Amino acid sequence: MTELSISTAAGVFDALVAGPPEGRPVLLLHGFPQTGRAWERQIEALAAHGHRVVAPDQRGYSPGVRPERPEDYRIDILADDVVAITEELGWATFDLVGHDWGGAVAWWFAGAHPGRVRTLTVVSTPHPAALAGALGTDEDQRKRSQYMIDWQETPATENRMLANDAEELRAAYAGRIPQAGADAHARHLSEPGALTAALNWYRAGRPDGAVGVIDLPTLYVWSTDDAVFGPVAARDTGRWVSGPYRFETLEGVSHWVPEEAPEALNSLLLEHLRSHG
Repeated sequence: MTELSISTAAGVFDALVAGPPEGRPVLLLHGFPQTGRAWERQIEALAAHGHRVVAPDQRGYSPGVRPERPEDYRIDILADDVVAITEELGWATFDLVGHDWGGAVAWWFAGAHPGRVRTLTVVSTPHPAALAGALGTDEDQRKRSQYMIDWQETPATENRMLANDAEELRAAYAGRIPQAGADAHARHLSEPGALTAALNWYRAGRPDGAVGVIDLPTLYVWSTDDAVFGPVAARDTGRWVSGPYRFETLEGVSHWVPEEAPEALNSLLLEHLRSHG
């Protein structure tokens, strides 16, 4: 596993890369508040099975792509970053994997560019239409999502999260991921401007348009102890996939699936890729 700089018109994305250059390409998209290093265990496993794996630090997380305006973090722009990154890598088609916000980007990209995605895997994040439906009908999901409104306030949110050696930011991991990973994510987001850029994903405003039904081989992995996404949206996600669909539930696992339950996720992911070669 080595570091890679990916130059695009938007700027330079930092990334982790592993696996043979000629291997079947897989792109891994992280969420908040993490970086591409959240995928270390998946990178190792996929590369060991001959895949070419790239896990970028997404817009705002890479210092070379850190615009100041919240509107520069709209979901369509984030999906366009995937276009730019994969075109720079020379990948015409690839397997796409996303978690948390990276999962949202993956849903949007798959909806907009289905011909470029061989398979889709989303961890934790339900289909956007399923989530919107739950927010409209399910009080539990509305309570879980209240933080998205609370985090609109700046710089108060950043100041609170970064106080006392980023105590509140670290608390988000709830002791569910390895300490080394939590420390690395917190250090990265404590750099000047980094946390504001990451929070701008929440402050960018509602997207134009919507994601429709996904006609691709899709694996959706949800966990019962997820504090962010509840069961209503998770179970409804299957209605928004017309391609081969697999819904897997991890019992007793929190929101931080890639780092908390890497063996379980790796097994599901590798099986999904093998099934749709």
